[in-house]
Amino acid sequence: MIHPTNIIRVLLVDDSGFVRDMIRAALESDPGIVVVGEASNGLEAIDKVVSLKPDIVTMDIEMPVMGGLEAIEKIIAVCPVPILAVTALTGVRTAFAAISKGALDVIEKPDINLENVQTLIGKIRYLARVDVPTHLKSIRNRDKNGAENVIAAVTGFPKIGVIAIAASTGGPQAIHTILSHLPASFPFPIVITQHIAEGFTQGMVDWLNGSTALAVVMANNGARLAPGHVYVNPAEHSMRISEQRIVILGERDTCKIYNPCCDTLLSSVASVYRKEAIGLILSGMGDDGVAGMQAIKIAGGATLAQDAASSVVFGMNRVAVELGCIHKVLPLVKIPAELMQRAGA
Repeated sequence: MIHPTNIIRVLLVDDSGFVRDMIRAALESDPGIVVVGEASNGLEAIDKVVSLKPDIVTMDIEMPVMGGLEAIEKIIAVCPVPILAVTALTGVRTAFAAISKGALDVIEKPDINLENVQTLIGKIRYLARVDVPTHLKSIRNRDKNGAENVIAAVTGFPKIGVIAIAASTGGPQAIHTILSHLPASFPFPIVITQHIAEGFTQGMVDWLNGSTALAVVMANNGARLAPGHVYVNPAEHSMRISEQRIVILGERDTCKIYNPCCDTLLSSVASVYRKEAIGLILSGMGDDGVAGMQAIKIAGGATLAQDAASSVVFGMNRVAVELGCIHKVLPLVKIPAELMQRAGA
C-alpha cells in the first residue's frame, strides 16, 4: 500500500552493493520513489521489512545467510508486502519459483539504459499499489465449484480448437494457477503470449512444467499444435498460428510498445479458428491483447477475462472488459473450470 504522501518507499535487497547502487539510482531518477533501506541478505530483509514497512521490496534470489526464496516466504507470512524478484539471466530458472512463494513478478536486473530503467519504474509503480493480503486471499480461495472439483462435459458450448492466452504483469502467477488445474487429457492446445524479458521464457516454461500435467514447451517455428500441449511465445519473437495450425515465429515488431505482442497471436487465432477459438486475457499493464480479443469475438469465438480482484494489475483485461469484447469475467480460481467446461473435458 502506497504511503499517504504518495511517495513510493522501496527496500532494496541484494548482496551486491554495486547492484543496489544501480537500482537505487534508477528508481530515484523518479521523484515519486524513494529508497528507504537496503539489505544484503534475506534475514536482514525480513527485519527491515518489519521495521521500515516499505511499500514494495525488490528481492534478489541468490544471497548468503538466507536466500531470496526463503525470505519471500517468511515476509509474506509475517508482514505481507509487494515483492518484485530482480534477477540476472543466470538465475532465471530459480527466480520464477519466487512467484510460487508470493512475489508478484520477476524482472531482469536493469542495465544502465533508459528503456530498462523505465520498465523497472513502471513495475514498481504498479506493484506498489497491490494489497497483498487481499490479493493472496482472492487467488487462494477454493470452493466446491472450484477447478479441483470440475467433472466432465457440459452441453451448450461450441467445440473449440484452441485456447489463446494474453498476459503481462502478474501473468506468470495466473498462468501457473490455470495450468496446474488442467489434466493431461485436456483435449485442446493452449498458446500463450506473456510479456517477458528476452532470455526469460525457458525459465518460465521449466517452472510451469513442474506444476502441470500438460506438456509446456517454448514454441518452435513450424511446430504443429497438439492436444494437451502448451506453447509459450519466445520473448525474442512474434508468434502467430498459420492456416495449417502450425506455429510461425517472426521478428519482434519494433513498432509495438509491448513485446512479444499479444495482439499478433490472438488475431491470428481469430483468423484461423474463428468460432472454435477461446481467447483469455489475464492480468497486465497496458492494452496489448485487446484488439486480438475483439477479433476473436467478432469471428464468433468465446472471450474470457480475469477479474479485478484476482489480478495483480487490472489493466489490459480491464480495457477489454470496458470495450465490451469479453463474454465472461471470472476470478482466477474459476478459469480452469470454465475452460474444462467449454472443452467438454
